Amino acid sequence: MENNSIDRLILQIHDVNGVKFGEYKLKSGMITPIYIDLRVLVSHPSLMNQIYRWMDAVERENPELVSSTVYGRSYEGRNITLLKLGLRNPGSEEKKAIWMDCGIHAREWIAPAFCQWFVKEILQSYKTNEKLTQLLQNLDFYVTPVVNPDGYVFSWTNQSTRLWRKSRSDPPSGCTCHGVDLNRNFNANWGTIGVSHDCCENNYCGTSPVSEPETEAVMGFVGSRINQILCFLTIHSSGQLLLLPYGHPQISAPNYDELVSVGKAAAVEMKKVHGMDYTVGTSPQVLYANSGSSRDWARLVGIPFSYTFELRDKDFEPI
Repeated sequence: MENNSIDRLILQIHDVNGVKFGEYKLKSGMITPIYIDLRVLVSHPSLMNQIYRWMDAVERENPELVSSTVYGRSYEGRNITLLKLGLRNPGSEEKKAIWMDCGIHAREWIAPAFCQWFVKEILQSYKTNEKLTQLLQNLDFYVTPVVNPDGYVFSWTNQSTRLWRKSRSDPPSGCTCHGVDLNRNFNANWGTIGVSHDCCENNYCGTSPVSEPETEAVMGFVGSRINQILCFLTIHSSGQLLLLPYGHPQISAPNYDELVSVGKAAAVEMKKVHGMDYTVGTSPQVLYANSGSSRDWARLVGIPFSYTFELRDKDFEPI
């Protein structure tokens, strides 16, 4: 990666939604690793461990709000961990939930930073923001900063691995290339469009649906809570897009009009904050056709609202 590309990425990570991430400190004095100079840490071997330690500290120092769950293991044996954010419901009523995951594509470094920023904003605001407090009493948030930890770690190895997208599972028989595009491996019209069956391609969908442990982990956790989870959000970069199901151009979600309406309302609110336009539509309408995505799977199994956020800006092609 050329230096000017790294500089552009630094600016993108430092200025997501106009927030400098490094200004947040935990009570222990530990600084969240979101605000980082990528020129220094391009080959940093312990960045994923920093994120794990940050998650541990957030849970330890905010027990009334935060708990964590290891709900899976990656192919190389790393924890796939989420933070659950929610306050006790005063009436002990059953709570609904929102799912958010980041880092399913290894090279999209801004996505894990976004999930950390999201948690940081809640931690800093909920005690003084009455509306947020009420929201957390009625909704839980399940936040996974890095769904694909193996690929994420590998993408930080050196400049030659910077644009690694897939997981790091071993090649299938007859092939020499590692990894699967996890966002083409979900059991939703798997392998039909917008994928490759060549294991050396970036959008290789695997040997079968749910062939990868990372995919299985998400489907297992979310699938056991379908009646609880109202909204499934998966965070990617970039392009300023809000994508709704389905990735197949010949299939439409039963609540398509409602998905569009909610998506456009969200885009209006985001523009009010920073003046950035987000385009709303299905992937075939505004990007490209695809199959086997987590977004499509979530809607297919009955979660009413499911979206892919392609974060800003528009200087990079959506990946």
